[in-house]
Amino acid sequence: MTTLVVIAHPLNNSLCAYLAAHTIQHLEGQGHQIEVRDLYQDNFAPALTSCERQSYYQSSFNSAALEADIAQLKRAETLILVFPTWWFGFPAILKGWFDRVWAPGHAYEHASDLGAIQPRLENLKEMKVITTLGSPWWVDRLVMFRPVRRILKTALLGACTMKCRFTMLSFYQSEKADQKRVEAFLKKIRQRF
Repeated sequence: MTTLVVIAHPLNNSLCAYLAAHTIQHLEGQGHQIEVRDLYQDNFAPALTSCERQSYYQSSFNSAALEADIAQLKRAETLILVFPTWWFGFPAILKGWFDRVWAPGHAYEHASDLGAIQPRLENLKEMKVITTLGSPWWVDRLVMFRPVRRILKTALLGACTMKCRFTMLSFYQSEKADQKRVEAFLKKIRQRF
């Protein structure tokens, strides 16, 4: 499998970086061809440019600054996202990656009547998500109704892929994590990935 791992945490010594490194090592051991896109380390610019936005509904999206990123996404059979959930949403840099790289003409096609968009990421077969949260599980699930999961599974994958499998592992109360809990979570990653 061609696997793209996208990491979105500003600290190299973060729990997300630790989980990403172990996940990559595990997948390489299984024979996956891994590409890594560390958005902070690579200084990814998350803001959609005015030229890109103006081209959204034109015959072709202005992808001049994004060709390598778009090609990387289109090659991926498996996409793994590793990021912290902040305020029950994505880090801005990851949201910007979605805004800019999941672009019309590449990730999806606008309908001629501006109705439902048509998926274009035919190569993407599965998305796997590792996220850390400071909150307990019940706040995310029972109070907030898992907003990050709904956006990824329903909005992004639902619009841009066909029959893409989805797995999400959330590490709750991560700020209180001890090594025993971290190792148990890594075991879960190895079992599910």
